[in-house]
Amino acid sequence: QLVESGGGLVLPGGSLKLSCAASGRTFSDYGVGWFRQALGKEREFVAAISRAGTKYDYSASLKGRSTISRDNAKNTVTLEVNRLKPEDTAVYYCAAKRTVTGAVISSASGYAYWGQGTQVTVSS
Repeated sequence: QLVESGGGLVLPGGSLKLSCAASGRTFSDYGVGWFRQALGKEREFVAAISRAGTKYDYSASLKGRSTISRDNAKNTVTLEVNRLKPEDTAVYYCAAKRTVTGAVISSASGYAYWGQGTQVTVSS
C-alpha cells in the first residue's frame, strides 16, 4: 500500500515536500516513481528513484527544481519541488515496482502499485 501526503495550496514560487509512505512489503526491493496528472491531461512522469536510492531521474519540466530521495528504514520516498509554477498544479501520485538493483523506471506502465494521489494547487 502506498499513501501520498503533503499536497495543498501553494503560492507561485513556493516549495512543497510530498511524501510517499509504503507498507506491506520489503520497501528496499522496490523502485519508486512520482507522476502527476493535471485536469484534462494525461498522467506524466515527474521523478523516479532506484531501490537503494543511488540513481534517479527527473522530467525535463522539473529537473533543477526538484529532488527525490528515500529512506528505506522508514519506508518513505520524498519529492521536494521548488519554484512552483501554476502549471505544476495536478494530482501527484507515487508508484512502486519490484526492480533489480539500479533500475529507474520513468514509464507509468512499468509500475505495479499506485497510491491514491495528493492534490497540489499552485495559485495566488
